[in-house]
Amino acid sequence: MAVIRPAKDAYGVLISREIAEKSGREVALASVYAALERLEKKGFVSSRLGEPTAERGGRARTYFKPTAAGVKEAREAHETLLRLSGGLSSLNGEPSC
Repeated sequence: MAVIRPAKDAYGVLISREIAEKSGREVALASVYAALERLEKKGFVSSRLGEPTAERGGRARTYFKPTAAGVKEAREAHETLLRLSGGLSSLNGEPSC
């Protein structure tokens, strides 16, 4: 979902910041890249190399964007989470039974 949020192609550091900002938890950059690699193998994201830049020591940044299958999977996961969490009184501050 963090790959979908940015308006332009996302890259590892941006995705890591998005996760930290929205979850309130820091995430290791290596974990982000490992997850992106798995998502790409499953066909949920695609990647491309950008242009090398002097500020990165001549290295190119890798950009990621969701595929149609990735957007569909994220939508289904979101809908499932909403269905599972619906009616949970303890989420509304009510004591659980």
